[in-house]
Amino acid sequence: MAELQEVQITEDKTLLQDPLKAAELAARILLEQEQKHSIETPYGVAQVTIHGTPKPKRPAIVTFHDVGLNHKTCFETLFNYEDMYEIVKNFVVCHIDAPGQEEGAAAFPAGYQYASLDQLAEMITCVLQYLNFGSIIGIGVGAGAYVLARYTLNHPDSVEGLVLVNIDPNAKGWMDWAAHKLTGLTSSPSEMILAHLFSSEEISNNTETVRQYKESLANSNILGNHQLYFNSYNNRRDLNLERGGDVTLKCPVMLVVGDQAPHEDAVVECNAKLDPTQTSFLKMADSGGQPQITQPGKLTEAFKYFVQGMGYIPHVLDKKRSLGGVLLHDPSLTLSHRLSLQCSFGGGESLPLPDHVPE
Repeated sequence: MAELQEVQITEDKTLLQDPLKAAELAARILLEQEQKHSIETPYGVAQVTIHGTPKPKRPAIVTFHDVGLNHKTCFETLFNYEDMYEIVKNFVVCHIDAPGQEEGAAAFPAGYQYASLDQLAEMITCVLQYLNFGSIIGIGVGAGAYVLARYTLNHPDSVEGLVLVNIDPNAKGWMDWAAHKLTGLTSSPSEMILAHLFSSEEISNNTETVRQYKESLANSNILGNHQLYFNSYNNRRDLNLERGGDVTLKCPVMLVVGDQAPHEDAVVECNAKLDPTQTSFLKMADSGGQPQITQPGKLTEAFKYFVQGMGYIPHVLDKKRSLGGVLLHDPSLTLSHRLSLQCSFGGGESLPLPDHVPE
């Protein structure tokens, strides 16, 4: 009988791929394969960047950026965060750049009449009609948060949820207006925009993020365009939100602000004006004025809970937890057990997990 010989067999590819890695790879491919559209509206040309394809019975994720930024500088860090891939593969993502704010934009001529924030909100209507999107989950920062909130008040049936970072729902009062005018006499436009974006502590410490954006504004050939958007923000109308009143956001809302951020008081006040059963408030420690840039991991985790609570991607395996593969929304878990698993966001408030999430 011939002697048996040991034979080594190796595989070039694993037969069973890690589902998390597969999801991440698919989402990375979707993010890299972007489509760009220039959409003419009565309020200016909106530059729109699409990642992915529309999913049946799923809203589009629509973002709107803050003053002095564009969709890349405002949201790229967040959407390129590793765990965010797991979420965005389930949706089409639509980034809207306000007119003249996009990368490579031409400077507006002197005397150009820029759109008001109310008009920018109506511009979203034009964009969604052009793209044939039926419903959205909005993610806005600063001025962009206001624009999405205004759009939602005007078109409540088309918005399934909102993530509003640094929102100020109030019009500027006379004291605010006077202070802004006085600051304008002693500060450059770029300094005023930086003070809007970052906390005084970040600016005084000249953090790496502040340095990057300071350099970006200093080298920008469209600083005048940014100033026009900033002027529209400073001339915004009051949203007139009222808890229990007719004017309110009726969809689920997640309010986000950094601890000691320049808009902290405004976001706290906004939280007091919204329905507490529909609103989550997340105050993030050590995140400064732009938490989506400085703390993308914490915001991604919060956003994951948010969309799970709306009934989307209910079973998401959190690979970073040390619980041996617990599914956070496994129906076998009791509500109290699930609540004990929720994440604390660096000293801020925690987000409640829903008792039941539909398949």
